[in-house]
Parts: sequence; structure tokens; C-alpha cells
Amino acid sequence: MDIRIPTRPIWQSKWGFGLGIQHAGWNFVPKTQGAKTFMMDLTWVTDRIAVGGGIWNPQNMAELVRDGVTHILDMQIEFDDTQLAEGHPVTVFWNPTDDDFQHKSVDLFRGGVEFALDALDEPNSKLYVHCAAGIHRAPMMTLAILCSLGWKLDEAMAMIAEKRPVVDFASVYVSSVKAFLEEQVEENVRS
Repeated sequence: MDIRIPTRPIWQSKWGFGLGIQHAGWNFVPKTQGAKTFMMDLTWVTDRIAVGGGIWNPQNMAELVRDGVTHILDMQIEFDDTQLAEGHPVTVFWNPTDDDFQHKSVDLFRGGVEFALDALDEPNSKLYVHCAAGIHRAPMMTLAILCSLGWKLDEAMAMIAEKRPVVDFASVYVSSVKAFLEEQVEENVRS
């Protein structure tokens, strides 16, 4: 049985993007193997941080590694990338998060941001933050990472949304990021 998991969300045709092009920072790189085409949905928001959708298969994992990704912050609860990464020079942090439009804990952000900052401390590292579609959870965590790197919240949100227009910053997720950032400030004051 041939089961095809979509690696390109439905909005591809809505936005008019074709295969194998780059537009507004989105990279659609088809890889054909036999009759199947595998495609990563990722957007580079900085030269070292990308945000996007699920990896789903070994071909996409191999492509990410070939493109220089050294660290993966997997926000999807649906699938753990750890097995896909076996045999590749890439480190995966699975931070399973339900896309349930509920407030997210400070601990969820603490683990993800700590992983990301440690990764970015390594010279020449590249970080891929993803969830299933790259619309809610991965952008939420990317926002927390950028703010932890010194970006202002509104500027980081605008930049992410400009580079990846499909992003939807749900208000409950933004307030969760704000709560995490406030906790960071309190921790810094105490130390």
C-alpha cells in the first residue's frame, strides 16, 4: 500500500507557488525518488534559524542535513524525529506540544530555548524549529528563541510573519511566550 503523507500543506496552490522555487523566504525543494516526490516546507528566518513543517521521512531528514542543519527542535506531538535522525550528524530535541490553543507552560519554552541557545553557541550550527505544518507551534517557539536572543517581541513576530506569511500567532500562544519572557527576566534579576 502506498501511503503518501503530504509534505507540502494545502496552501501551496492558494498562494500560487510551484515546485522547486523560492519565494518570500520559503524553500520548496522537491526530491524525486522513483514515483514519489518528497518536499521540505521550511523558511529561513535568519541565516541560522529555519521554521517549518514536519520532516516525516528519511529523505527529508537527509536533505536537511545536506543543507547544513545541525540541530532540530521538534515541536510536534504527532511524530518524534529521533529515529529519522539516527545515522545523521544532527541533534534532535523532541519537545512534544499539542496545538490545542491552550496556554503553554514556561517549562515547555525553557527546554526548547535552552536547546536552541546551546545549539546556536556552536560555530556554523543551523537550527530547524518545526511542528506539523509550521503555522502555530514552531513559530511560537521561534518567537521565544528570537526574543531570548534580544529581539523585541513585536519586531520578531513581524519578521517571522513577513518571511513566512502562513504563520498564525494565536493570542494564547503569544501570551504564553510573554509569560516565559517575564519569567526569564525574573530569573535574571534573582541571579
